[in-house]
Amino acid sequence: MIENLNKLTFSRFGRVLRDSLPNRGFPKGDEWAESTKYFTTENMFFHRLVGGSCYLDFEIGMTVLMVRDKEQTGCFYLDKPVLLPDGAQFAIVPYQKECSVRVALPKHARLEQLASVGAVNNLKIGDRLRLGEIYTLFYHEEESGFLFKGEQHSMYELTYVDRGALNCVVDGNGVTLKQGQLMIFAPNQWHMQYTDLDTAARFLTIAFDLEGDLQERLHDRVFDLSADEAGLLTKILRECDRSDLYSGDFIRSFLKLLLLAVMRDAHGAKKRLKTPLAIHNENAVVSRALQFIAANVYEKLSVEIVAAEIGISTSHLTALFHRQLHISPGEYVRRVKLEESKTLIREGTMNFSQIASELKYSTIHHFSRQFKDKFGITPSEYAKSIQA
Repeated sequence: MIENLNKLTFSRFGRVLRDSLPNRGFPKGDEWAESTKYFTTENMFFHRLVGGSCYLDFEIGMTVLMVRDKEQTGCFYLDKPVLLPDGAQFAIVPYQKECSVRVALPKHARLEQLASVGAVNNLKIGDRLRLGEIYTLFYHEEESGFLFKGEQHSMYELTYVDRGALNCVVDGNGVTLKQGQLMIFAPNQWHMQYTDLDTAARFLTIAFDLEGDLQERLHDRVFDLSADEAGLLTKILRECDRSDLYSGDFIRSFLKLLLLAVMRDAHGAKKRLKTPLAIHNENAVVSRALQFIAANVYEKLSVEIVAAEIGISTSHLTALFHRQLHISPGEYVRRVKLEESKTLIREGTMNFSQIASELKYSTIHHFSRQFKDKFGITPSEYAKSIQA
């Protein structure tokens, strides 16, 4: 970043002259050679002073003076005349496309060209993290036994639990988000979510694009949000309700501040998901099983069918599900099908017999019994409740 040019900041490299001095402090006499030198972004080199001191002053264009010694490099906005000592190494960098600088050297001195300056993008304040489009922003209030069968997409997706607890499975790795915790799924990272049968959850999800050199620090972690960080999410929801001409800009700004805050926060680096080789392999197996079930919810499914598709034994599949998801594969299949039945009931395009047949239940009575066992009400009672 560029520093302000003053006596204190520049003291280790040279001397700042008072621009109120005659000739702006530049010397006069036959022993001095004065000229105007032009610089563009195509000819930026470090130079070493050999045989005397050097006076520099800006003339045209925004100009950066880079000066270095054995320990550090300083970058200063050249808006005052300066005096560099013999042996100093410096470069003139146009802040835009070109600039010109007034230079005075003793006639016996010279400027020795050194290496090219190279890229100087870091001189300007830019975005390390670039937030793109925000695609979805939802606040969910889900009952106990909720199940989202899973998806993957090209965006990042943030999940924050406001109340209760939410189980997430990310590439087969199970993690429980508790109140006040946040997790971010990377692009094309398959994930599903569910609540326990005795736990409801309220949570926020945001899908968005993100670019830069920092975003790798965000996914596969669980973040405990501070009050200030959670407050940014509150501001996002308030802007959703407000929904005026500027709300979208505020939402994007608050979301970017949140992402930066959780990365900077000292506790943000903790709770990285454990994925040693053995666990990673297990996660991959579970992930394939979950994706197969989600893609085939309207087919006849059993533990044997899923295990055969994945290429492992039923006992191994059962052990993995219990270890990663704390549920049997058979129970998971039932939950996926019953959650899908609720969607079909809400759509209202099929009767209960058709829904049972579509989801490959042996009879409507079998479907109704499992529905009531899981949700505590019959399919018809559920249909009435959503019409009220």
